[in-house]
Amino acid sequence: MKCLQNSFFTIFLISLSSAAQAQNDGLVKRVWNSVFNDTTSIEQPKFIAYPTIAFAPETQWEFGVSAVYVYYANKDITNRLSEITGFSFITLEKQYGLWMDHAIYSDKSLWFFLGRIRLQQFPLLYFGTGIDIDGEELAQIDAGSISIRERILRRVKGSLYLGFETDFHRLSSVKFNRIATEPFNEPPGIRKLTNIGLGLGLVYDDRHNVLNVREGFFGEMGFLRYDDSWGSDFEFTSYFFDARYYLPTTKSQVLASQLFFSDVRGTAPFSQLSLMGGESLMRGYYLGRYRDNTLLAAQTEYRFLPFPFSERWGAAAFVGVGTVSDGVPNLDFSKLKVAGGTGVRFLIFKSKDIFTRFDVAFSEDGLGYYFFIGEAF
Repeated sequence: MKCLQNSFFTIFLISLSSAAQAQNDGLVKRVWNSVFNDTTSIEQPKFIAYPTIAFAPETQWEFGVSAVYVYYANKDITNRLSEITGFSFITLEKQYGLWMDHAIYSDKSLWFFLGRIRLQQFPLLYFGTGIDIDGEELAQIDAGSISIRERILRRVKGSLYLGFETDFHRLSSVKFNRIATEPFNEPPGIRKLTNIGLGLGLVYDDRHNVLNVREGFFGEMGFLRYDDSWGSDFEFTSYFFDARYYLPTTKSQVLASQLFFSDVRGTAPFSQLSLMGGESLMRGYYLGRYRDNTLLAAQTEYRFLPFPFSERWGAAAFVGVGTVSDGVPNLDFSKLKVAGGTGVRFLIFKSKDIFTRFDVAFSEDGLGYYFFIGEAF
């Protein structure tokens, strides 16, 4: 099976080793100290960028750059840490992309801006719909995609926020390439499309550092309505619920848990159904390996941040379960999919308490490899 995560391999330490070998050089040493020794005062903004390399059958060699920028509003460390991460890549198959995620807090956390951007020309693998599909992909869909999800939230009281949620999703230059020899029905949305979702969200968030939560709770519930009245090619409504709890067990160890639910009602394109898998939830499965109207999944992870015998190196172990169906009444818990794994952590910003992670996940489909800045959830 030509899944991205089943062959995904990223090399981060090449940049570290290259820099370490050249530490005797004055300029490189100053860069090394500035980036990895984190010598700036805690209230100062911080930026880092480093190269990545990956390989997958559908992309061949992939070369990219990861970056993170963190700061406190008004340089006041009593504010929550605002974080912007980015990842850009290009492959030997002339595929490319730009990912950006952000969690931005205003002074005193009065406003909260939470969102992500995905711009890419990249293959999407389609396996079918439902939980009972077999292990082989039916088609590969080559398309240019733009996905922008944004939340603009105003604090109501304490750590409770209420606000506007929006989603923009577009597919262009779509090529539907059948792989399966047996006939199957083409899913909705395999042609050029634009969908715009508008809705409301209620968020409780008392996390201080989104990329590495030591203690606290995050909860979000809301909906997005896609309608032709404001330019959508498909009409449907997406409801979602996301709850995350972080319990410190020692000064440097955390037990993190997440429960996620989404439900799509109406006719949605294949790319906007409830999708299982990916780099955050149900690691070990390709994103969209299982898709349908309804998704219910949960995961838990134990983190060593860092090890007691190290200043920078840590690890995590995780397990997740989930299932999909064509509606809430038809969720079948006897068909739960299981994924789990372990990973290493490297502390890139000591004063900001931010790690980069490399996870290896296991599922019935094989191995998955993930390399990102910040924890999975």
